[in-house]
Amino acid sequence: MKGGINMFTFENALPEETGIPTDCISHFVERLKIRHIPMHSLLIMHHDKLIFEGYYDPCRTDTLHRMFSISKSFTSIAIGLLVDEGKISMDDPIIKYFPEKLPPNVHPWIASMTIRNMLMMRTCHASTTYKLNMASDWVESFFTTPPTHPAGTIFHYDTSAAHTLCTLVEKLTGENMLDYIKKKLDVLGLSENSYMLKDPFGVSIGGSGLVALSTDLMRFGYFIAHKGMVDGKQLISSSYIELATSCLTETQITAPLPSEAQGYGLQFWRGEKNGYTCYGMGGQLIIFLPDYDLICVTTADTQSIGGGNQQIYDALYEEILPYIQDEPLPVTKGSVKLLNDVLSSLKIEELSSLPMPESAAAIIGKDFRVITENSQFDSFCLNIDTNVINQSQSNNTENNIDPQGQYSNPPQSGTLSFVYKNTACTVNFGIGCMKTGIFPIYDLKYCASGAWLADGTFYIKVHIIDSYVGIVYFQLSFGKDDLTIFMRKKEESLFKEFEGHLYCKS
Repeated sequence: MKGGINMFTFENALPEETGIPTDCISHFVERLKIRHIPMHSLLIMHHDKLIFEGYYDPCRTDTLHRMFSISKSFTSIAIGLLVDEGKISMDDPIIKYFPEKLPPNVHPWIASMTIRNMLMMRTCHASTTYKLNMASDWVESFFTTPPTHPAGTIFHYDTSAAHTLCTLVEKLTGENMLDYIKKKLDVLGLSENSYMLKDPFGVSIGGSGLVALSTDLMRFGYFIAHKGMVDGKQLISSSYIELATSCLTETQITAPLPSEAQGYGLQFWRGEKNGYTCYGMGGQLIIFLPDYDLICVTTADTQSIGGGNQQIYDALYEEILPYIQDEPLPVTKGSVKLLNDVLSSLKIEELSSLPMPESAAAIIGKDFRVITENSQFDSFCLNIDTNVINQSQSNNTENNIDPQGQYSNPPQSGTLSFVYKNTACTVNFGIGCMKTGIFPIYDLKYCASGAWLADGTFYIKVHIIDSYVGIVYFQLSFGKDDLTIFMRKKEESLFKEFEGHLYCKS
């Protein structure tokens, strides 16, 4: 690392210079592409050198991304900083700090629950308490929800614990938790634009609200891997990080994946290969492999793919780790070209479309009125612009150019227009390419593609890439004078309007 005035910068290197063949990274990328894992970014650090930093178009280095439960690891570090300052002890009962949130008769299991219990996910709750009623006070729910078992006994994933701990940080510091971390760890240089979403009562969502850059995750990862020592400064007690990343409780009983069955520390997961992980839903990962001196950061959206996170782990374990060499490897023109080719090929994959059926001409641009009862949608209209997009604007040349160098199925663009609650809305999409835009109703960035399917229906897949991450699907089945629409969403809390069936007439 090279020190700066207020922050450090990563030293870059070619993969071969640290003993990793570039073709292994290429195989990693290709494997996840073949298995249709929607990746958004991939960063790899080996021997403290950043050997790969790639973003899947339209994601960029400056794209802020929801990091979900990686937030918990940040919350853990904030608690560790308060311990260092002597403001709290991990064995303090949590009720000590929230007298105003307690019911008249506090259950003894809640009364005895400590900060340490909460960090270890050994609370007295079997699940996240505020999800029972998200309109009520999220922190208060942690103290008023009837417990299911004594604290300190059983591991259950309880995001309300992290949220309550984040509230504790903000209560004792008088600052937003992420601002407190940025100030205390200023040498890390976490991006100024990074922030945390807040709950309905103004508290940072310490269990899942972090919105940051992929490089922020790598900076945080370096800080953790070096046990808090950055640029010669010990930013947090090394003993706290050693404890936080060790195996303190078993997870194999409740874990859905092998890489989540290796144990848990203090808001950090133990992993396979003697590693540990900052884990966020949908493929937001900081994977630490000390035996290989390697850190891998990913952002993605695996919410719609069963076992998708495990596929990321397995690709790393099987395509890269076995081929790491102890000594540097020769750097060749071929390896440099391959690296550049891999970086330039990264993109969120568009749908593969059949040619537009002849019957589609009758429905393009036609308005269809929604007649489904009690729907807040009024109408839908599909438009497709068949003008060929300039070749330089398309990333799909591999699939769309025939041996003579001509487009065999030229990229197109289109819109799905609809009226929702008397408001006109539009979703742009590409056919054979991606189109970007701001998703209506929620004002979130997206990219989308559409495709004609073998049964004559039209399919639109919208990737939400913003402070919320997910996918919204539309399937349109056209009749002679009617339209049936099926909508589905894969996202944790929003887009509920886009679920179910609608029937429309022209």
